[in-house]
Amino acid sequence: MSPFTFLLVFVSVCMNAAAQLTLRKGMLLVGTLSFGHSLELAVRAVGNPWLWLGFTCFAASISTWLVVLSRVSVGVAYPMASLGYIIATVEGVVFLGESVSLVRSAGLLLICTGVFLISRTAT
Repeated sequence: MSPFTFLLVFVSVCMNAAAQLTLRKGMLLVGTLSFGHSLELAVRAVGNPWLWLGFTCFAASISTWLVVLSRVSVGVAYPMASLGYIIATVEGVVFLGESVSLVRSAGLLLICTGVFLISRTAT
């Protein structure tokens, strides 16, 4: 995989992780969804700028991902998307104050190892 293609993967995955972060922030402000109050929450959600930012980040991520898929096979590209687990976890810790256990950290290290191995075998 060329460095430019890997950069495209990284940008797409970062945008997807940013979407997750902003959607979570938006839902923290909207509240817990339930069927009994769905109309009230829907009205609050429509006006929530964090949710709109999340949707925009998703659109950017998908657009970049299409460029990635035009360059490499899905068997190489899709495992790279797992980098999003690491990026989203770090963003959650930094921006939302979430915690990460030692076991979760070990799992993230395994993901990084797998992504590295896959990227080394990509053509």
